[in-house]
Amino acid sequence: MTTPKNPKIYHIVHLDNLNSIINDNCLWPYSIMQDNPSLIKIGLPDIKQRRLKNSLTSHPKTYVGEYVPFYFCYRSIMLYLIYRSNNPGLEYRGGQQAIIHLEADLKSAIHWAKNNNHLWAFTLSNAGSSYFIDYADLKHLDKVNWNAVKSHDFRDPAMKEGKQAEFLMEKFFPWDLVERIGVYSENENHDVIDSLRIAAHKPVVIVEKNWYY
Repeated sequence: MTTPKNPKIYHIVHLDNLNSIINDNCLWPYSIMQDNPSLIKIGLPDIKQRRLKNSLTSHPKTYVGEYVPFYFCYRSIMLYLIYRSNNPGLEYRGGQQAIIHLEADLKSAIHWAKNNNHLWAFTLSNAGSSYFIDYADLKHLDKVNWNAVKSHDFRDPAMKEGKQAEFLMEKFFPWDLVERIGVYSENENHDVIDSLRIAAHKPVVIVEKNWYY
């Protein structure tokens, strides 16, 4: 598969955290978010801690946990773990229905980052693993395994690795860059729209059942 002309990026978050994101007008990296006990954290704690220690080759003096992470796909492997709810390391056991997808445009995000002195990078696999390759130049975007990114079958280890490619933005990710919010059902659609009443920026909200398991 060739590199998409205008790739989209996706961050998953618990619906109950949306008001906090709107109030702060941004998404925070785990290095900051970890200290907020009121937020529902849906990731694997051991991997989150590893991300605080994993440095980037493209920006050697920074750590993955200092960046807000996005996938290049909806229906991610992390969402699958939440859906299955059988990973012993997973603390959140509330299922996938309350998880929402925040969609943004990759090139718009990079343009904003360059104009606002935020570092950015992308990886070819999970940035929480013990080894990953990262770049901070779009000329390398074709190295992402786009077939794996778009695949719904990740039983093959190579496909599983490639599907977990990430886009990372340092410091914080502006709420204004979120273009759409994908939700599981009309119930979550109603709740998100209710939260957006206080927001100056109101992304489009869509029910996208095919973004879920």
